[in-house]
Amino acid sequence: MSAPPTPHRALVLWLYTVCAFIFAMVVIGGLTRLTGSGLSMVEWAPILGWLPPMSDAGWQDAFQKYQHFPEYQLINRRMGLAEFQGIFWLEYIHRLVGRTIGLVFLLPFLWFLAKGQIARELAPRFVIMFVLGGLQGVMGWIMVLSGMEEDPHVQPIKLTAHLIFAFLLYAYILWTAWNLQYGQRPKPAAPIPGFGFARLVTVLITLTAASGGFVAGLKAGGAYNTFPLMGERWIPEAYGQFEPFLRNFVENPATVQWNHRLLAILTLCLVVALWAALKNLPLARRTRWGANLMFGWVWVQVGLGVMTLLLFVPIALASMHQAGALVLLTLALYVVHGLRHAHPSMDPKIWTV
Repeated sequence: MSAPPTPHRALVLWLYTVCAFIFAMVVIGGLTRLTGSGLSMVEWAPILGWLPPMSDAGWQDAFQKYQHFPEYQLINRRMGLAEFQGIFWLEYIHRLVGRTIGLVFLLPFLWFLAKGQIARELAPRFVIMFVLGGLQGVMGWIMVLSGMEEDPHVQPIKLTAHLIFAFLLYAYILWTAWNLQYGQRPKPAAPIPGFGFARLVTVLITLTAASGGFVAGLKAGGAYNTFPLMGERWIPEAYGQFEPFLRNFVENPATVQWNHRLLAILTLCLVVALWAALKNLPLARRTRWGANLMFGWVWVQVGLGVMTLLLFVPIALASMHQAGALVLLTLALYVVHGLRHAHPSMDPKIWTV
């Protein structure tokens, strides 16, 4: 297969860079949540919020605004200015990276467009990416606002929506990059062996990550710090005690943690089963590498989750576990893309970027 034209090479590098920034954004967002920094900036200011306070008066003003909200009044009332600056800086970096992603996407897009290097049929995809990125920022602010009411905690359902929205945006951009790098095959007349199973596994990984968002939002990781039992039971006594029953899936820490455990173990089993199913199929080498890496990483991810639980959610491990979920999703998407588009004769390094 001939190498793609040079413009595609530049486009792919650009899209990979955007994905790297989104990955970093997810990691920093997790750290922001784990350190309780997310509600420290009480104003959005998407245009004028690029700069932090630049003087003592500016810091005092930011701190005084924070003091008007429930998190300070109910949780951090003894906090001084220096402690406030500590949580402010992490949230500021989180928002700064988000704004930077917008520029990293928009400016090269306009340059490629002006140079005629974006095919007409691809332009809508890039417009969708930019719109989704903007909506993600809005979703983040809606999440923050939910923690500025009487209860000084962001609503778990909004935190989870913000997280999964980032995962989906990342996946959409990454898939487009792979289409440009590896090319696309016409839709096959017959089902591709393993393709449906791989898609199912990818959906399950996403659902497991979403359930992890509820665990994080409810701080349910600190509720039962034993494994595999939850306390002394396989199913905790508090499971399903809220009325109506559906409330348990978004508000009950026992239910949320149990569901996350169940989905994680199911994900592990199905990833292993997918790897076994693909093992003897004639796959492109890049697809086989992806399957092998996914098989290895799912064990690492489950191990990180168990250790995070047993050690009472240390920040470093919890952050690695969240990042690991995105790594696992990346590998699953890579396998799905390879099964859909890669011919067994294709070398994984069609061209280097």
